Amino acid sequence: MAFFKNTYWIKRIAISISLLIVLFILWNTYVFFQKFKEDERAKMEIYATAIKEVASNPDLNDNFNLVNKVYETIENIPTILVDENGEIKQFHNLDSIKSKEPEYLKQQLAIMKNQNEPIFLEYLNIKEYIYYRNSDLLYKLKYYPLALVLILGLFLTIIYMVYKSNKVAEQNKLWTGMAKETAHQIGTPLSSLLGWIAILRTENISSNYVDEIEKDVHRLNTIANRFSKIGSLPELHPHNIVSITKTAFDYLENRSSKQISFEFFAEKEEIICDLNTELYGWVIENLIKNAIDAMLGKGSVSLKITENHKDVRILVSDTGKGIPKAQFSQVFNPGFTTKKRGWGLGLSLSKRIVEDYHKGKIHVLKSELGKGTTFEILLKLK
Repeated sequence: MAFFKNTYWIKRIAISISLLIVLFILWNTYVFFQKFKEDERAKMEIYATAIKEVASNPDLNDNFNLVNKVYETIENIPTILVDENGEIKQFHNLDSIKSKEPEYLKQQLAIMKNQNEPIFLEYLNIKEYIYYRNSDLLYKLKYYPLALVLILGLFLTIIYMVYKSNKVAEQNKLWTGMAKETAHQIGTPLSSLLGWIAILRTENISSNYVDEIEKDVHRLNTIANRFSKIGSLPELHPHNIVSITKTAFDYLENRSSKQISFEFFAEKEEIICDLNTELYGWVIENLIKNAIDAMLGKGSVSLKITENHKDVRILVSDTGKGIPKAQFSQVFNPGFTTKKRGWGLGLSLSKRIVEDYHKGKIHVLKSELGKGTTFEILLKLK
């Protein structure tokens, strides 16, 4: 128990540290972004000052390379120079081909106006404005936090999935252990009951009573065997699926209300499939019990077995309350139930037995509210 508690806190401390690291990176990136933006602004102001000085002082015209040297510091920053009337006079660091289109220049100018305040120039009674856009590097820095958040989200999702997977594995291990222990515990009283049945047969007691008791004891033995197989891969052997299905069907028919009518149909007396008889019988019983519960003790249940060239098809139908179409797939989820009592494990176990152990398929074939439901099982022929 102490180990699990330590693991619990270790996971949370690791996640907390990871979040703090990511938050620090995000904050640091934001600070760096603002600093880089301020540096670009400073470069643009130096460039504007150089233009103003060269234009205002004729003595500097021969030294025009001063502006070019300053310009080299902003060669990765797109700029547009406009006059006081808003007319574009010149531009730098824009797409040379697209810049031939006036509409493109207007679009770029609108972007620049949204991103940064213009730098005002006034010299020799001339008023001009320099607009500029963030450099490509600044753009990359802008979206870097978003990429980091996505990476963090992926990282947390993986952690959650691993944690959930481990938790489910622990739960499955627990349930498997409980199931096997239950099977083991049932074995002792079962042996005793078989001995008492042998004694009853020697007494003057109706054999019908003893036969029914013996059937129920064998039924308990079957249940114990089913529980003992949970968590391990069962062995499959060729069996007549018709007789196996009929046995499970008849058992529940004899122990159900007389207000429920049972109908069994098989197009052949023998259809061979690879089965684990105990687990397959569990599936049939689960479907019939669900049908009985859905009808609230009154209605009809039918089971039909047919085959084609590769599959055997088992249909279990009832005249119960039906299932909404949106819940067709949900009914097989562990814990899903519409009953006031029950854990919602019957159909989940049935799906696992059919699809994982027998490599078949089970699904809700059709259902109509207030009229009934039909489940379909498909298994490979031998």
